[in-house]
Amino acid sequence: MALLIMFKGIIIGLLASLPMGPIGVLCVQRTLNKGRTSGFFSGMGAATADTLFAIIAGLGVNYIIGFVEKQELFLQFVGSAIIILIGLKIYYTNTVKQFRVAKSKNGLNISKDYFSVLFLTLTNPMVIFLFIWMFAGLNIVLNTSDYILSTLIILGIFIGANLWWFTLSSIVNKFRNNIKIRKLYWFNKISGGIILLFGVFALLKILIIN
Repeated sequence: MALLIMFKGIIIGLLASLPMGPIGVLCVQRTLNKGRTSGFFSGMGAATADTLFAIIAGLGVNYIIGFVEKQELFLQFVGSAIIILIGLKIYYTNTVKQFRVAKSKNGLNISKDYFSVLFLTLTNPMVIFLFIWMFAGLNIVLNTSDYILSTLIILGIFIGANLWWFTLSSIVNKFRNNIKIRKLYWFNKISGGIILLFGVFALLKILIIN
């Protein structure tokens, strides 16, 4: 029973992390430019945020869900603006300088990688409703009277999400040593442009719908 519950949590964590949106592109970009550690800790930031959303969805914290619904427009606007800024920053990044700094011992700042993606993911709390849908589909309920099973579900979600980011960063990292700085330059341009388009599209969607 306990293993089945955790397995369901792992599946939910994987499914929630799989879509290659701006977060996925950002983690790939960081892996190629700064290495697997940077890419993985960036993904861990997203996994942490998703786990928090899963807790809210599972416990049915009505006042938080109500706040999310009321502040949806503002949160989407902030998130879109941040994505646009990140896209611009990546697009104009000095690839040679970044690559050389990353190779040095002081080149990694995993706390910055982690918290930047954590904050960015938290600006999209509508993911809460994705977890509500998945919990309903898998017949999962977080019960405060059964802390062990609830903890196993949440732990499974966190493990599943991190499993995806570890796999993604590991696969991308295998190609990293074969990519020359010139190719990284163009990857930064392309990935920065893609992330920028994600942000612009999200912003236009807000303006058009509202």
